[in-house]
Amino acid sequence: MKKQIAIIGGGPSTFLLASFLDAEKFTITIYEKNKTSGRKFLVAGKGGFNLTHSEPIDRLIKRYTPAGFLDEALTSFTNSDFRNWLDHIGISTYVGSSKRVYPKEGIKPIEVLNVMLKSLKEKGVVFKYGHTFSNWDAANNPIINDKAIQADYTIFSLGGASWKVTGSDGNWRDTFTNKGIKTKMFQASNCGYQIDWEPDFIKKHEGTPLKNIAITCNTTVQKGEAVITTFGLEGNAIYGLSPQIRAQLDAQAKATVCIDFKPSLSLESITSKIKSSGFKNTTQILKKELKLSSAQIDLFKTYLSKESYLNTTSLAEHIKKFPLDIINTATIDEAISTVGGIDLQAVTSHFELKEMPTQFCIGEMLDWDAPTGGYLLQASASIGVFVATYINEKED
Repeated sequence: MKKQIAIIGGGPSTFLLASFLDAEKFTITIYEKNKTSGRKFLVAGKGGFNLTHSEPIDRLIKRYTPAGFLDEALTSFTNSDFRNWLDHIGISTYVGSSKRVYPKEGIKPIEVLNVMLKSLKEKGVVFKYGHTFSNWDAANNPIINDKAIQADYTIFSLGGASWKVTGSDGNWRDTFTNKGIKTKMFQASNCGYQIDWEPDFIKKHEGTPLKNIAITCNTTVQKGEAVITTFGLEGNAIYGLSPQIRAQLDAQAKATVCIDFKPSLSLESITSKIKSSGFKNTTQILKKELKLSSAQIDLFKTYLSKESYLNTTSLAEHIKKFPLDIINTATIDEAISTVGGIDLQAVTSHFELKEMPTQFCIGEMLDWDAPTGGYLLQASASIGVFVATYINEKED
């Protein structure tokens, strides 16, 4: 007789888990509180549908925080494995100029989702919509729609706390905490960061991108682009520094990042270009010799003294290392992802709850972090496959 598997929550980690579970051994049921599956998956697709990132696996695994926690899952089901699986179910992918992996041009997020769901239904996976987890009974059976569900294995895939409109609200955390499972408060990640801009500067440059820059927080460097907003800064060049920025904010209620506006040039090269320029006006030198934008130049004019702006040594140093103070994060519901949720000490190396054997937690409900660009989805997929493989092998 087949054993029963209950998967609670219907997101990307669930889809991969269910896809790799052995249907010869298990009857698989997915319980989803919404009327449809994958709502956050679809919302994520509106901003550029990164399925994964193409960089070598030894570099990819270094993008995650805390270091090492996801290594085994990521190396067991790599970004290449993910692309191969997508191709197998009928989703062709390509690598963009940013090295991010996208569905083949013309394939929409809803089509990717529908192909995934179709493959699961053809496998015999049962979907039950409008089914909400609320607690456990005295025998640790999960209670769904006020009824205890008996299963040989239960896997929770309840998501983080961002984008409440998709159902990802994090309300489950209190239930787990009350059960004695160690959790952490949710915090925003991959979000905008608040900067107290000078009014005249932000009035002129709100919405302006800062392209081809590198931002440093502590010793971590992230290259890319950031957009100046009324709130502060957002974009991939700052999203990737979320762990470092949060650590500083938690410790001292302020974080300092430094922008390198010319990461391809050394300090010496910049100094030489300024000194040897045929232009006598500093602003013209920055525009013509260093190709800096009006917004970048106005940052120097606004935040440097006149003496520093006109001093070659000081100006060159600030082009390479321009400090900005961050005073807060955007709200959780404005964030692309969150950290917090299930404390990593509460699960084994196979994501099984230590206090509740045969029950697992996967995906974003665990306390790990990654930048945007396909990394979040890749880890969720890898965790799902890793747990499926582990459960399959237990029943051999």
